[in-house]
Amino acid sequence: MHLLTELYHNPPIAYFQQAFTADALVVEAHEHYQKQSYRNRYHILTSQGVQPLTVPVLKGNSKVLVTDLQIDYSQGWVGNHWRTLQSAYGNAPFFEFYADYLKAEYDKKPAHLFELNLALFKLFSKFLKLNKPLTLTQTYVHAYEEPVLDWRGKLHPKKEPDILRLPPYRQVFGKQFASNLSILDLLFNLGPEASFYVQNPAAFC
Repeated sequence: MHLLTELYHNPPIAYFQQAFTADALVVEAHEHYQKQSYRNRYHILTSQGVQPLTVPVLKGNSKVLVTDLQIDYSQGWVGNHWRTLQSAYGNAPFFEFYADYLKAEYDKKPAHLFELNLALFKLFSKFLKLNKPLTLTQTYVHAYEEPVLDWRGKLHPKKEPDILRLPPYRQVFGKQFASNLSILDLLFNLGPEASFYVQNPAAFC
């Protein structure tokens, strides 16, 4: 099965759980950008609860091809995001283990969101040992047949995925488990064990 999805920024855990079930991954590179989506938004857990962080983009309200969408660095969001991540996860067991790798990608300041998201995805795949062939679409196709599983639109910040179930794992803040946060939450809290979690969630029940 080939899994077709959008390219997300610091994707939710459910994405990687589904990715491990695929034989290959296909990234949609010919869609139009959709605001208020995981393309430029991710959720983390802070002392104040779940908090969304958004990467500002230029001309994000127009019908722009996702690969042409430029990041707006004038708002100083990189520093703001990093300080928030340090505050939220500085005491997490594996923050220092991954922090430098993550910050190095942000410090490159690529012009386009798609470029940054792809670099981060490859980094997370390395951390999780997600060794799947990855290709980009060559044109936009509305409907696919087997062996492609079209998962476009399945994950959105405003709706909980009804396909996958994520059992609790240890988190820094809160007495109640916050489900399906960014993969950052899982990596910072579980470290190398994160790969086992996404592949064997039943073992954590």
